[in-house]
Amino acid sequence: MNDKNEAIKLSSLVDYQIGSVVSREIIKRTTGTITVFAFDQGQGLSEHTAPFDAMVYIIDGKAEILIEKESYVLGEGEMIILPAGKTHALKALERFKMMLTMIRS
Repeated sequence: MNDKNEAIKLSSLVDYQIGSVVSREIIKRTTGTITVFAFDQGQGLSEHTAPFDAMVYIIDGKAEILIEKESYVLGEGEMIILPAGKTHALKALERFKMMLTMIRS
C-alpha cells in the first residue's frame, strides 16, 4: 500500500489464484494488522489459535469458519470475531475474499 490517501475497493487488493491462498498486508502496526486474503475453493487455514482477538469480514464468496469446533457459514458482507486463545479454522466453500483485522492491544 502507499501512503497516499485514496479510496480503494477491497476486492481489488488481491486476486484469486488456482489452488492457492493469496494475502496482502495493508496495515502493519505494533498494535495490530489488517490483511486481505483470497482463497480458492477448497483452500483454507488449518485449526490454530492466536493470542489476540481478530475480526474476519467476508468481501465476497462463502466460507466456513470453525470456532472451538462450532461451524459458521459466512457470505459477502458478513463478519465474525475470532476470540483470542480459541481454536479456529477457515475453509472456502466457494472461492472467497476476506479482510482480517488483528488487534494486539
